[in-house]
Amino acid sequence: MTLLREAIGDSLRRARIAQSRTLREVSTSARVSLGYLSEVERGRKEASSELLAAICQALDVPLSEVLSDVSITMAEQDFAAGRAQREPALPERAAAPAAPAPSAFARIPGETRIVIPAPTADKLVLVQAN
Repeated sequence: MTLLREAIGDSLRRARIAQSRTLREVSTSARVSLGYLSEVERGRKEASSELLAAICQALDVPLSEVLSDVSITMAEQDFAAGRAQREPALPERAAAPAAPAPSAFARIPGETRIVIPAPTADKLVLVQAN
């Protein structure tokens, strides 16, 4: 089971690395100590909402995007863990080549799943009622 602080740290680290920025650059911009930012990225410290907002602003990434990424990551892990619990480990399955990971929209026989993806800013349409 992944902890929320670990998933948030992973998401922040991926965003920073994707921008080819150092911890020092981001910590200076966010006005957070280098050591503390490192602890947050490693999932060792719980960051307050104010601190997360400052880090996201320094990375020029909306906090909602980070939280959406974390939500998707945790949902995928929960789905995989739930599936592993439902399927008994069979010796012949262990020897078989691994099947590709199911998508979030994969249907499990005998189970009904409705997946509603979280909205993103680029997909929102504003409609004005007259």
